[in-house]
Amino acid sequence: MKAILIYLGILQCFALSVNGLKLLCVFPLPARSHYILGNELAKGLANLGHEVTIIAAFEENNPPKGYRSVWISEIMEFKEASGKQPNMFEMENMSPFLQMIFLPTVTPPLSEMIFNSTKVKALLNSNESFDAVIVEQFFIECMTYIPYHFKAPLILFSTIGANRWINNLVANPANPSYIPDILLSFGSDMTFYERLYNFVFDIASDLVLYQYVYPKHNTILHKYFPNAPHLSKLQYNASLVLLNSHESINQAVPHVPNMIDIGGFHVNPPKELPEDLKDFMDNAKEGVIYFSLGSNLVPSNMPQEKKNIILKVLGSRKEKILWKWNEDQLENKPSNVMISKWFPQQAILAHPKCKLFISHGGLLSTIETVSLGIPVLAFPIYGDQKLNAKRIDAKGFGIAITFSQITEQGLRDALEEVLDNPKYLENAKLASRIIHDRPIKPIELADYWIKYVVRHKGASHLRVAGLDLPLYKYYMLDVLACVFGGIALLALLLSKLSKKILKTRSIMSQSKQKKN
Repeated sequence: MKAILIYLGILQCFALSVNGLKLLCVFPLPARSHYILGNELAKGLANLGHEVTIIAAFEENNPPKGYRSVWISEIMEFKEASGKQPNMFEMENMSPFLQMIFLPTVTPPLSEMIFNSTKVKALLNSNESFDAVIVEQFFIECMTYIPYHFKAPLILFSTIGANRWINNLVANPANPSYIPDILLSFGSDMTFYERLYNFVFDIASDLVLYQYVYPKHNTILHKYFPNAPHLSKLQYNASLVLLNSHESINQAVPHVPNMIDIGGFHVNPPKELPEDLKDFMDNAKEGVIYFSLGSNLVPSNMPQEKKNIILKVLGSRKEKILWKWNEDQLENKPSNVMISKWFPQQAILAHPKCKLFISHGGLLSTIETVSLGIPVLAFPIYGDQKLNAKRIDAKGFGIAITFSQITEQGLRDALEEVLDNPKYLENAKLASRIIHDRPIKPIELADYWIKYVVRHKGASHLRVAGLDLPLYKYYMLDVLACVFGGIALLALLLSKLSKKILKTRSIMSQSKQKKN
């Protein structure tokens, strides 16, 4: 019997070695939320038997077997040395047009830093090979050179689901009549003004991409790799797109065949809470409200007036409060509030005493609260948070309120509504059932499609024909010009004909008058 077990173990190890792939993940952005997703993807794939290398700005302290980190520490050092980071609370009312212009200007220096990195140079100059390369898509287009260098299929990963930046690269349709841009806070049923704004924003965003982002990254690419193909040959060659999205959270939108939703893959079975937290939550007779504004917003930067309102309202609640706070002390902290610079968020949301999540509307937090079936009160500030909050409101598992317009009475009313009205909890549980109702786990779905792409040598049969069309053909500008030109010509001919007929009638009328 023992010999059989040993034999089966050997077979299992052999199967893993046969099925396991060598994968490279490129997630270099110095943003903790982006890294969390890239790192969870890398660890999840490593746990499924692959050999995974990740290029990142952060380091994993507890790597699983088969996981290797290429940690570019100078990225975070550069970010910290660049001076005081902007107060994002002051950016709440920034115009979407300014955000659209600002975001792409941040990443070119980062891209150059990556290509200049000693560790990345060593990797590129090594004799290593990879079966596929997964690149985060977020204004680092020149990184699509890396899979070309290793002669491996390009797999793009979108941390924010389907959006304009990823749709353009795979010719995925996104009708602006019902799909708002990710930087706007519109619902799917837009008014005339919202559709007009969305349409104009759509055109302006594409102009920024085609006139600035793509040319800029093409220039960076050829600065370091003069013999590389033009960027357009690389970035439009994605074999697969993995999307951090799901219909339980995001709007249902079209996907071309190589776009796969894996939203929720980073949510793991909840771990045991630390003893102090466990006691705090277990002994909360009226339940617990969890309050976190994510990894990018700095809570102590919020205006004093708003902080005082929040402290007063939360301090008057019967529930206990867990507040993720970035400092050791919180002035005037109520007795029912516990603060910490870090909380095990998923474990807290999974606890039966957790009644509400006060969030900034970040996508990771939204996915986690939906996965664990907890209602939300959202204070969206920046980027995609406003669109996420709009969807939270529309799907009925929470309420979104404008942070800069928070009043004491307004906050009290919002808390009472979402905590006392059972529909929010019911809708949260419904969304949770939907996100879990899948044939396989999302990380296993990613694993299947990555293997599929490698198995079929890039799976070019999933590529839609729209990618091979020039813009004027894709948007049928020549056809529209022909149609509207024809209509204009016909209108001109009819106008001239009608004038000629009127002139002829006038002459005939005058001739009759003379005869009479």
